Amino acid sequence: MVVLQLRFLLVPFLTSVMGAAQYMMQDAALMNYIDRRFLSLEKRLEKCNHDILDYVEEFRDFSKMVLSRLAGLNNYKAEVKSEVDNLLTRIERAQRDIDYFGSVTDSNTCIEVHEDLVKQQLFEEAEEKKKLKLMLNASCDHMLAGIKSLKIVKKTGDKHGCWMKDPGKKHTKIYLLNGSVNNVILEFANIMTFMESNHTLKARRVTLPFAWEGTGHIIYQGFLFYHRYGSLNEIIKFNIQKRNITDQMLLPGAGRIPAYQLSPSTKIDLAIDEQGLWAIHAEPETGGNIVITKINHITMAVEHTWDTSCNSKDAEAAFMACNTLYVVYNFPSGGTSRIQCVYDVLDAVNTYEIPVLHFPKRQGSHSTIHYNPKEKQLFAWGDGSQIIYKLHTKQKV
Repeated sequence: MVVLQLRFLLVPFLTSVMGAAQYMMQDAALMNYIDRRFLSLEKRLEKCNHDILDYVEEFRDFSKMVLSRLAGLNNYKAEVKSEVDNLLTRIERAQRDIDYFGSVTDSNTCIEVHEDLVKQQLFEEAEEKKKLKLMLNASCDHMLAGIKSLKIVKKTGDKHGCWMKDPGKKHTKIYLLNGSVNNVILEFANIMTFMESNHTLKARRVTLPFAWEGTGHIIYQGFLFYHRYGSLNEIIKFNIQKRNITDQMLLPGAGRIPAYQLSPSTKIDLAIDEQGLWAIHAEPETGGNIVITKINHITMAVEHTWDTSCNSKDAEAAFMACNTLYVVYNFPSGGTSRIQCVYDVLDAVNTYEIPVLHFPKRQGSHSTIHYNPKEKQLFAWGDGSQIIYKLHTKQKV
């Protein structure tokens, strides 16, 4: 009986011991598996590190090879350039020889061809003038004969700036753009509001998304056209009421040198006359002479460009009036401003017979002068003063 009871007690005990041993064997197997997995991952990481080092070394060798090849290409480029220059010299020499033989050879056929070319060129120039007259209003037949008087409307703001009315709108609003770099327009209900002592409190402020550069901006038919600050030659068209940019363009050749030597902050000067929007600038290729471009203010496309004989040296400003450019000159230290270069794009003005026109009763300088074709007046900014000049005009000869 005692043996039987011991037997019943040993069976559960042995069963529990065997179960514990089985669990220990499973845990040992799991630990062994985890250990093997870690070893495998460590080997892979080690291989990855070796591969990265190999790739870095390979990239360094490749970089050295590329740099060496590029140095060789630069030397080759210099040799090719030398050969090209030599070839161009030989071609020029041969061309001179050909020109010489052509000049000493008496050929009636060559003379006839030359005359035909001259006739063709004259015909093309006449057709070009016809197209320009159709594009521009040929009935615009008045020219500036003198500056009758001036009125200093107010003195406010910095030394450089711009103020104007919109000649394309019927309203009497005045716009003030202070400084050569800024992005805030002040809009006044009329000139009386602008003249008040606390005028800035009554102004509507319009903030531009991009600042302007220089003082050559213009407002026409509800849009501000201006040279974007930081750009070489980008002109922006901004809707003043909706406060958004509606269009932009790049003006070829402009922006590299000032339009006027005495107003170095202005690289592009925009102008309005009876024909619409113009751009005035100078180019190094013209020896600093002023270039004028007719721009379609709706499409912002270039319609035509003229190289003028007016130089930007000692120039402080310019304006367009009735298809004609008037350039204002002064002394570097300031003095009496004067108009002494005139350029008519339709050759309707004999510029050699125009006397020098002096601005009356004022010593100083101008940072901007804009013509208002609606009121036939000049809106100028001179040393922080906002000025209106009344004009005397006559028929073009």
